[in-house]
Amino acid sequence: MTDARTTPLIQTENISKSFGSVAANRDINFSVKPSQIHALLGENGAGKSTLMKIICGLQQPDSGAIYWKGKPCNITNPKAARALGIGMVHQHFALFEGLSVAENIAFSIEGAIQGVKLEKKILEVATRFGLDVEPRRAVFELSAGERQRIEILRALLLTPELLILDEPTSVLTPQEAQQLFGTLRKLADEGHGIIFISHKLKEVSALCDAATILRAGQVVGSCDPRTSSAESIAEQMLGSRDITTSRQSRDIGPTRLAVRKLSVQADEQKLHIENLQLRGGEIFGVAGVAGNGQELLFATLSGETLCRQHSAITIDNVPVGRLGPNKRRAHNAMFVPEERLGHAAVPYMDLIDNTLLTNLSNPEATRHGLVKKRYLTDIAKKVCDQFDVRHAGLNRAARNLSGGNLQKFVVGREIIKQPAVLIIDQPTWGVDALSAVRIRQALMALAANGSAIMIVSQDLDELLEISDRLAVLHHGTLGSARAINEWTIEALGLAMTGSHTEPAH
Repeated sequence: MTDARTTPLIQTENISKSFGSVAANRDINFSVKPSQIHALLGENGAGKSTLMKIICGLQQPDSGAIYWKGKPCNITNPKAARALGIGMVHQHFALFEGLSVAENIAFSIEGAIQGVKLEKKILEVATRFGLDVEPRRAVFELSAGERQRIEILRALLLTPELLILDEPTSVLTPQEAQQLFGTLRKLADEGHGIIFISHKLKEVSALCDAATILRAGQVVGSCDPRTSSAESIAEQMLGSRDITTSRQSRDIGPTRLAVRKLSVQADEQKLHIENLQLRGGEIFGVAGVAGNGQELLFATLSGETLCRQHSAITIDNVPVGRLGPNKRRAHNAMFVPEERLGHAAVPYMDLIDNTLLTNLSNPEATRHGLVKKRYLTDIAKKVCDQFDVRHAGLNRAARNLSGGNLQKFVVGREIIKQPAVLIIDQPTWGVDALSAVRIRQALMALAANGSAIMIVSQDLDELLEISDRLAVLHHGTLGSARAINEWTIEALGLAMTGSHTEPAH
């Protein structure tokens, strides 16, 4: 008689999956037991997401077998996976922006209760697991961190026996991540199995009790991350490649982006910047707890939200406050939004056409309404080569890329243009350690060439690593900017909670 406590909830046997000539999974054997928090590790393109999509019924394997609680099963679609007790929080959010939190959750639960009863149930589960949500708020008003909570809550409401989380902390603050870990530990204590996909090895060692490591679509090792060093795990993931960022001094030039007496309100968000001067050669970091105005900051600087005064924002002394994104790009400003799939890239368009999206004002890409396909193809190829974007063809839809590879593509697409000003939100969201270093090095090289760069990030380690100056955004007000060596984690924490905020200068 088998012991339910030791029999794996899920077990894969020799799972293989290819997309054309690209082998995403090759003979993968993997299992998760009840009450186990099991990390699945590997660099972007290692095959993690493909394996999870197979387990969730989103894709079918070419060969191999899957066992649920020791019995063979055929997971033909997501409904079949949910019926077994498998839930997944995907890296890319699947939410209707025009609907409320409660309405989005109702869509995902068959026969769900509606109205006040559903809202009450949502709040009960949210309170139990420490997830701060407002059921009646519209999704379009929420930050990425807040949307992540909704995805997690939606999965928890289905009471899964196996919960899969793909990069769940990529857009969470350290405090939010700790709250999530408390939730996951509660679930594990109650007998649930958890698959935790992350590139943050410190989090893995603090949370997980087992780890399986993939490289190039194959299992290359397993370990107990609580006792294995981050260095040994990274070596299995990446081989002997260096994953350190080298920082060099840069010359700081004249002001390239200036913001003066800016006050904007959109929906329930407010943004106020008294005076901000961003100079060439400078990387300026913006920290803050999710939901404190980061979305409106990006929208205002990119031209998606216009200012009342044309002179409120200038690029190289040219007023652009009343100009939209394409006209600001014509002044050599580029933008990388937080949400890569749906905002930075159109899911069903191929990589070449997605390259066109931010080149509409580029005369080398379009002329007299005609698109220069060869030029765009060359640029897309250059981006993929330079930033190691792993893909099955430039003519494949953006949604076919893993989250990390798509992130490298949308970041590289803007960096490669050598803009005068670059505004980038969450630059290394969901990328592996080596890719994060490549992106950071590319940003520092861009600054060294005279560009002015603003990085909005919830990764405090990242901000402290590459920023020259840093300010905190709290309740829509950008606080005082200080040189990076004047900040400590403690001071940042106080500023992020509103204990110390001053107008930026």
